[in-house]
Amino acid sequence: MMSTLDSELVCSVLDRIFAAGKDDAQVIRQLARERPDVGPHKERRTLHDLPAQELAEVLSGVPIPVPRAAGELLYVLARACGARRVVEYGTSHGVSTIYLAAAVRDNGGGQVIGTELQPNKVPIAEANLVEARLDDLVEIRTGDARDTLRELPGPVDLLLVDGFASLYLEVLRLVEPFLAPGALVVADGMPEGPKILREYLDHVRNPANGYLSVSLPIGDGIELSLRTRNFSCTSRDRT
Repeated sequence: MMSTLDSELVCSVLDRIFAAGKDDAQVIRQLARERPDVGPHKERRTLHDLPAQELAEVLSGVPIPVPRAAGELLYVLARACGARRVVEYGTSHGVSTIYLAAAVRDNGGGQVIGTELQPNKVPIAEANLVEARLDDLVEIRTGDARDTLRELPGPVDLLLVDGFASLYLEVLRLVEPFLAPGALVVADGMPEGPKILREYLDHVRNPANGYLSVSLPIGDGIELSLRTRNFSCTSRDRT
Protein backbone atom coordinates (compact mmCIF):
# COMPACT_ATOMS: atom_id res chain seq x y z
CA MET A 1 0.00 0.00 0.00
CA MET A 2 1.31 3.46 -0.91
CA SER A 3 2.21 5.67 2.03
CA THR A 4 0.84 9.18 2.44
CA LEU A 5 4.37 10.45 1.90
CA ASP A 6 4.33 8.94 -1.60
CA SER A 7 0.98 10.41 -2.55
CA GLU A 8 0.87 12.73 -5.55
CA LEU A 9 -0.38 15.67 -3.50
CA VAL A 10 2.31 15.45 -0.82
CA CYS A 11 5.10 14.85 -3.33
CA SER A 12 3.96 17.83 -5.38
CA VAL A 13 3.97 20.19 -2.39
CA LEU A 14 7.37 19.02 -1.15
CA ASP A 15 8.94 19.19 -4.61
CA ARG A 16 7.67 22.75 -5.05
CA ILE A 17 8.97 23.90 -1.66
CA PHE A 18 12.38 22.27 -2.07
CA ALA A 19 12.79 23.69 -5.57
CA ALA A 20 11.90 27.19 -4.39
CA GLY A 21 14.07 26.98 -1.30
CA LYS A 22 17.31 25.81 -2.88
CA ASP A 23 18.87 29.28 -2.86
CA ASP A 24 17.60 29.98 0.65
CA ALA A 25 19.22 26.79 1.94
CA GLN A 26 22.56 27.88 0.49
CA VAL A 27 22.22 31.26 2.20
CA ILE A 28 21.50 29.63 5.55
CA ARG A 29 24.45 27.27 5.27
CA GLN A 30 26.75 30.18 4.52
CA LEU A 31 25.38 32.26 7.39
CA ALA A 32 25.69 29.31 9.75
CA ARG A 33 29.35 28.81 8.85
CA GLU A 34 30.40 32.36 9.61
CA ARG A 35 28.71 35.67 10.19
CA PRO A 36 30.47 38.73 8.77
CA ASP A 37 30.23 40.61 12.05
CA VAL A 38 32.62 40.35 14.99
CA GLY A 39 31.64 40.02 18.62
CA PRO A 40 32.66 42.38 21.46
CA HIS A 41 35.80 40.34 22.17
CA LYS A 42 36.84 40.23 18.49
CA GLU A 43 35.64 36.69 18.00
CA ARG A 44 33.66 35.64 14.93
CA ARG A 45 29.97 35.05 15.63
CA THR A 46 28.00 32.30 13.92
CA LEU A 47 24.21 32.05 13.84
CA HIS A 48 24.40 29.80 16.89
CA ASP A 49 25.97 32.65 18.87
CA LEU A 50 23.15 35.14 18.26
CA PRO A 51 20.38 35.83 20.79
CA ALA A 52 17.04 34.35 19.71
CA GLN A 53 15.48 37.72 18.91
CA GLU A 54 18.39 38.84 16.72
CA LEU A 55 18.41 35.48 14.98
CA ALA A 56 14.67 35.79 14.35
CA GLU A 57 15.25 39.10 12.60
CA VAL A 58 18.06 37.68 10.45
CA LEU A 59 15.98 34.69 9.34
CA SER A 60 12.50 36.21 9.31
CA GLY A 61 12.06 35.90 5.54
CA VAL A 62 13.80 32.56 5.05
CA PRO A 63 11.78 29.31 4.93
CA ILE A 64 14.55 27.14 6.48
CA PRO A 65 13.19 23.74 5.41
CA VAL A 66 14.71 20.55 6.76
CA PRO A 67 16.77 18.72 4.13
CA ARG A 68 14.82 16.06 2.26
CA ALA A 69 16.88 13.29 3.88
CA ALA A 70 16.08 14.67 7.33
CA GLY A 71 12.39 14.87 6.46
CA GLU A 72 12.37 11.27 5.30
CA LEU A 73 14.12 10.27 8.52
CA LEU A 74 11.42 12.06 10.52
CA TYR A 75 8.74 10.13 8.66
CA VAL A 76 10.49 6.80 9.28
CA LEU A 77 11.08 7.52 12.97
CA ALA A 78 7.48 8.63 13.54
CA ARG A 79 6.18 5.53 11.77
CA ALA A 80 8.58 3.23 13.62
CA CYS A 81 7.54 4.47 17.06
CA GLY A 82 3.86 4.57 16.12
CA ALA A 83 3.66 8.26 16.93
CA ARG A 84 0.13 9.57 17.41
CA ARG A 85 1.02 12.86 19.06
CA VAL A 86 4.01 14.86 17.82
CA VAL A 87 5.32 18.23 18.99
CA GLU A 88 7.48 20.38 16.74
CA TYR A 89 9.51 23.40 17.85
CA GLY A 90 10.16 25.52 14.76
CA THR A 91 7.51 25.06 12.07
CA SER A 92 8.63 27.72 9.56
CA HIS A 93 6.86 26.93 6.24
CA GLY A 94 5.77 23.48 7.37
CA VAL A 95 8.10 21.11 5.52
CA SER A 96 8.98 18.99 8.55
CA THR A 97 5.34 19.28 9.59
CA ILE A 98 4.26 17.62 6.35
CA TYR A 99 6.61 14.67 6.92
CA LEU A 100 5.42 14.27 10.50
CA ALA A 101 1.73 14.63 9.66
CA ALA A 102 2.07 12.09 6.84
CA ALA A 103 3.50 9.62 9.35
CA VAL A 104 0.75 10.30 11.87
CA ARG A 105 -1.83 9.77 9.11
CA ASP A 106 -0.27 6.41 8.24
CA ASN A 107 -0.14 5.48 11.93
CA GLY A 108 -3.92 5.74 12.06
CA GLY A 109 -4.37 9.39 12.93
CA GLY A 110 -3.47 11.73 15.74
CA GLN A 111 -2.08 15.23 16.13
CA VAL A 112 0.97 17.29 15.26
CA ILE A 113 1.38 20.42 17.37
CA GLY A 114 3.78 22.93 15.87
CA THR A 115 4.94 26.28 17.13
CA GLU A 116 6.39 29.20 15.16
CA LEU A 117 7.69 32.52 16.45
CA GLN A 118 7.35 34.42 13.15
CA PRO A 119 3.64 35.23 12.49
CA ASN A 120 4.30 35.80 8.77
CA LYS A 121 5.38 32.18 8.33
CA VAL A 122 2.31 30.56 9.88
CA PRO A 123 -0.18 31.26 7.03
CA ILE A 124 2.34 29.88 4.54
CA ALA A 125 2.77 26.69 6.56
CA GLU A 126 -1.00 26.34 6.91
CA ALA A 127 -1.50 26.80 3.17
CA ASN A 128 1.11 24.13 2.42
CA LEU A 129 -0.63 21.72 4.78
CA VAL A 130 -4.01 22.43 3.19
CA GLU A 131 -2.53 21.79 -0.24
CA ALA A 132 -1.10 18.47 0.99
CA ARG A 133 -4.46 17.68 2.66
CA LEU A 134 -2.82 17.14 6.02
CA ASP A 135 -4.15 20.24 7.78
CA ASP A 136 -6.77 18.26 9.72
CA LEU A 137 -3.96 16.64 11.71
CA VAL A 138 -2.02 19.81 12.57
CA GLU A 139 -2.33 22.66 15.04
CA ILE A 140 0.21 25.48 14.64
CA ARG A 141 0.65 27.76 17.64
CA THR A 142 2.06 31.23 17.01
CA GLY A 143 4.52 32.75 19.46
CA ASP A 144 7.44 31.92 21.71
CA ALA A 145 7.67 28.15 22.25
CA ARG A 146 8.39 28.75 25.92
CA ASP A 147 4.80 30.02 26.14
CA THR A 148 2.99 28.05 23.44
CA LEU A 149 4.18 24.62 24.61
CA ARG A 150 3.46 25.05 28.30
CA GLU A 151 0.18 23.19 27.91
CA LEU A 152 -0.11 20.00 25.88
CA PRO A 153 -3.14 17.69 25.67
CA GLY A 154 -1.40 14.44 26.56
CA PRO A 155 1.64 12.20 26.20
CA VAL A 156 4.04 13.08 23.38
CA ASP A 157 5.51 10.28 21.26
CA LEU A 158 7.98 12.37 19.26
CA LEU A 159 9.46 15.82 19.79
CA LEU A 160 11.30 17.68 17.04
CA VAL A 161 13.44 20.63 18.12
CA ASP A 162 14.38 22.63 15.06
CA GLY A 163 14.19 26.28 16.05
CA PHE A 164 16.71 28.57 17.72
CA ALA A 165 19.57 26.48 19.09
CA SER A 166 19.88 28.73 22.14
CA LEU A 167 16.47 27.47 23.29
CA TYR A 168 16.83 23.75 22.53
CA LEU A 169 17.44 22.65 26.10
CA GLU A 170 14.84 25.01 27.54
CA VAL A 171 12.19 23.72 25.12
CA LEU A 172 13.14 20.11 25.80
CA ARG A 173 12.84 20.60 29.54
CA LEU A 174 9.46 22.27 29.03
CA VAL A 175 8.11 19.30 27.07
CA GLU A 176 9.89 16.60 29.11
CA PRO A 177 7.02 16.08 31.58
CA PHE A 178 4.80 15.12 28.62
CA LEU A 179 7.22 12.72 26.93
CA ALA A 180 5.99 9.15 27.00
CA PRO A 181 8.53 6.45 27.93
CA GLY A 182 10.00 5.35 24.61
CA ALA A 183 9.38 8.74 23.01
CA LEU A 184 11.90 10.01 20.48
CA VAL A 185 13.49 13.46 20.59
CA VAL A 186 15.01 14.67 17.32
CA ALA A 187 17.26 17.74 17.41
CA ASP A 188 18.03 19.06 13.93
CA GLY A 189 20.88 21.41 13.03
CA MET A 190 23.48 20.01 15.44
CA PRO A 191 26.92 20.67 13.91
CA GLU A 192 29.92 19.92 16.06
CA GLY A 193 31.46 22.90 17.75
CA PRO A 194 28.98 25.61 18.82
CA LYS A 195 29.16 25.99 22.59
CA ILE A 196 25.49 26.88 22.77
CA LEU A 197 24.58 23.30 21.84
CA ARG A 198 26.87 21.71 24.41
CA GLU A 199 24.42 21.95 27.32
CA TYR A 200 21.71 20.28 25.25
CA LEU A 201 24.06 17.48 24.19
CA ASP A 202 25.36 17.00 27.74
CA HIS A 203 21.76 16.67 28.92
CA VAL A 204 20.59 14.03 26.44
CA ARG A 205 23.87 12.11 26.44
CA ASN A 206 23.78 11.64 30.22
CA PRO A 207 21.89 8.39 30.96
CA ALA A 208 21.02 9.75 34.41
CA ASN A 209 18.66 12.19 32.68
CA GLY A 210 16.66 9.36 31.16
CA TYR A 211 17.91 9.29 27.56
CA LEU A 212 19.88 7.12 25.21
CA SER A 213 21.29 9.38 22.50
CA VAL A 214 23.18 9.09 19.22
CA SER A 215 24.50 11.58 16.67
CA LEU A 216 23.52 11.12 13.00
CA PRO A 217 25.44 12.70 10.06
CA ILE A 218 22.37 13.94 8.21
CA GLY A 219 22.09 17.54 7.01
CA ASP A 220 23.86 19.79 9.50
CA GLY A 221 23.74 17.00 12.07
CA ILE A 222 20.93 15.34 14.00
CA GLU A 223 20.91 14.23 17.62
CA LEU A 224 18.44 11.38 18.09
CA SER A 225 17.48 10.61 21.68
CA LEU A 226 15.29 7.84 23.10
CA ARG A 227 13.39 8.65 26.28
CA THR A 228 14.13 5.59 28.41
CA ARG A 229 12.09 6.71 31.40
CA ASN A 230 10.10 9.69 32.56
CA PHE A 231 10.56 11.23 35.97
CA SER A 232 7.52 13.52 36.06
CA CYS A 233 4.97 12.40 33.42
CA THR A 234 2.46 10.91 32.81
CA SER A 235 -0.32 9.17 34.24
CA ARG A 236 -2.30 11.27 31.78
CA ASP A 237 -4.67 9.27 29.63
CA ARG A 238 -4.02 9.38 25.92
CA THR A 239 -6.70 11.32 24.09
